[in-house]
Amino acid sequence: MTLNQPSSPNSQNLQHPQEDPSDPQKPTREAVSAFTASLHSLGANYTSDLVDRAKNLHGNSEALRAQEEQLARTTADLHKQNNEWGKVADEARNGLKEIGDVQNWAEMIERDLLAVEEMLGVVEEEDFERERERERGVDIGESDGEMDIEGQAVNGSQNGNGGLNGNGKIGGEDGEDGKAMGKGNAKAKGPEKKGWFSWW
Repeated sequence: MTLNQPSSPNSQNLQHPQEDPSDPQKPTREAVSAFTASLHSLGANYTSDLVDRAKNLHGNSEALRAQEEQLARTTADLHKQNNEWGKVADEARNGLKEIGDVQNWAEMIERDLLAVEEMLGVVEEEDFERERERERGVDIGESDGEMDIEGQAVNGSQNGNGGLNGNGKIGGEDGEDGKAMGKGNAKAKGPEKKGWFSWW
């Protein structure tokens, strides 16, 4: 059985101190308490936004990590594609260079063909001249015209073997005209005429 010991008045004063209404520090303490409460309120207002942002950042960290990995893979793919495009550009550059070389070769071939064409033209002209010379050599044996007494053609034609075709008129030595009767064809053999015609 326990006995309740009476509490002393001093102990009651220690547990619940009573404020003295006439205490001059009371307004100061109230002001400090109000200022401290306002500071806590302002801090809570600012920290609440920061806490929310920190929670969002922490919650989005996984998504940000996944996006970072995806960005790294995309960058690697772009680098690879850039290298391929560089190779295509080099091939195109080499192709253009080859086209330029082909153009130079074409110009050289064209110049060579022009030279060959000019040479063929000269050869054809020489062949034509030789053909004309041959035809002229054949025609020399048969010359149409008149022949005087010294063997020059007067009015007729003379072939290469000394045969003379004319109208039968031959000029005499002293200006006298002699006439060869017949059908108008007088023939003189080549070996027999030596500057002057011999009729007998």
